Amino acid sequence: MDYANILFETADGIARITLNRPDKLNSFTEAMHAELRHALDRIQTDASVRALVLSGAGRGFSAGQDLGDRAMQIQAGRKPDIGQTVERFYKPLVLALQNLRVPTLAAVNGIAAGAGASIALACDLVVATESASFLQAFSKIGLIPDTGGTWFLPQRVGMARAMGLALLADKLPAQRAAEWGLIWACVADADFGAEVDRLARQLAQSPTKALVRTRQAMYAAPTHTLEQQLSMEAGFMRELGWSADYAEGVAAFTEKRLARFTGE
Repeated sequence: MDYANILFETADGIARITLNRPDKLNSFTEAMHAELRHALDRIQTDASVRALVLSGAGRGFSAGQDLGDRAMQIQAGRKPDIGQTVERFYKPLVLALQNLRVPTLAAVNGIAAGAGASIALACDLVVATESASFLQAFSKIGLIPDTGGTWFLPQRVGMARAMGLALLADKLPAQRAAEWGLIWACVADADFGAEVDRLARQLAQSPTKALVRTRQAMYAAPTHTLEQQLSMEAGFMRELGWSADYAEGVAAFTEKRLARFTGE
C-alpha cells in the first residue's frame, strides 16, 4: 500500500507511525483508517519490530474524526450512521492497538481531541509536550466520547473528573493530565523529541513478551476477582519463565551486567 495519510518507517527495532494530515490536524478519514490498520498489520507480522511510536505531524496529534468525511455528512436528508463508523473503523483500531504484539508509545505534540485523545490513551504509554492538551469535544456536537473514551477516562482519572471532562468539553492541559494520571509524562517542548526517542529505545530493548503480558494482566484486573487475577499472573509467569528473555535477565543479574533481551 502507498501511504498518503500516514508516514511509516522502521529502524533499530522501532516502528514509527505518524498521522500525516497536518492541514486537517490529522483528523481521521476512512482512507487514513485503512492505511493505519495496514501499518499495524505489518508490525504484527514483523518480528524485527520491538516497539511502536504513534505521533502526529504538524501542530497537533489528532483532532479526531474529520467531520467533513462523507461518512459523517447528512446527504439529501439521509442521516449518517455514525455508529457504523465506530464499529467499522474505531473499534478495530483500538483493539488492534490494545492487542499489538509490541509495546506502544503515543507521542502527543499538540492537541489530542475527540477520538484522537482516545487513540492516544489506547497506547501503553502517553508522553505529551507541555504545550499539548486533551479535549473530549463530543458534547459540543451532541455526541458521547467514543473510541473507548468512556472506558479509558474513568479508569485513569476517576468518575468525577471523567464526567467533568466529557460533559463540559474543557481542554485539559498536558501538565494537569500527567498530574491526574491520565498520561505517563509531560515533557518540555524542547526536550520532547529526545525523550520520545529515549523511551522508544528503552521499550525496544526490553523483554517484549513480558511488557505485552503486563498490559494484558493490568487491563484484565478490573473484571477479575483477586483469585482470578492471581491465576492469570501464575499462567503468565509460567510462560515467561520458559522464555529466552527470562534466562538472559537472570544471567545478566548474576553477572552484574546489562541484559541483552531479544524479545523471545
